[in-house]
Amino acid sequence: MLKKFSRSMRVEQNLYKEISVIIRNFLRDPRIHLGVTILAVQLSVDLHYAKVFFTSLQFQNKKKNEFLTHILQKSSGFIRYHLGKTIHLRIIPKLYFIYDDSFAKGMVISRILKENL
Repeated sequence: MLKKFSRSMRVEQNLYKEISVIIRNFLRDPRIHLGVTILAVQLSVDLHYAKVFFTSLQFQNKKKNEFLTHILQKSSGFIRYHLGKTIHLRIIPKLYFIYDDSFAKGMVISRILKENL
């Protein structure tokens, strides 16, 4: 009988939950608490690297989004440290934060559709 979820999918879900909790509860940088939402986590095949997709509804400016990405990337070591305490893996994956603007684009499209109806 086949498993419904692979190990990497389970680790991705655990990382998703734990990274969200760490950013919300443990990071003390006030610039990050302005509405950072983790959208997804994508692991590499060997589980050594993780792409963390996030969005922020506060910043619609590309320069501010790059700045927020830089802040999160700088705090990735701190986040990995706390992940090591909660998730029991032999190697905690290296985190790469990527800003995902698809949610903001979807809101723009929804607004345009509402205006035309």
